[in-house]
Amino acid sequence: MDLHSKSIDRLFETILNLKTVEECYLYFEDLCTIKELQDLSQRLDTAILLDSGVNYQKISKDVGVSTATIGRVSKCLKYGSGGYRNGFLYTVRQDSKKRPGENRIDRKEKTSLVCKISP
Repeated sequence: MDLHSKSIDRLFETILNLKTVEECYLYFEDLCTIKELQDLSQRLDTAILLDSGVNYQKISKDVGVSTATIGRVSKCLKYGSGGYRNGFLYTVRQDSKKRPGENRIDRKEKTSLVCKISP
């Protein structure tokens, strides 16, 4: 199944037009159910923790996801398109001095992001 379509392009373009976190809240509250938003955010948290070397049991307990979900996210991190890493690279890197295309977060940045996720 080809994911690319005009409709999905339009969705992504509207997301890219949002400027603030508050605008994102307003948009996604209308677009998604609360459960869908929670699921998406939990998958991102799971990806960040997996990439930082946190084990399945701790992720399951801290994030509240099943080990099956963790396994799916792990598979995407290992064999996917790199979308998770690209997404959280932009989250932790605010300055443009970092090399474009670099696909790993350095140890200090990982620790900072993991501390924000873990309770």
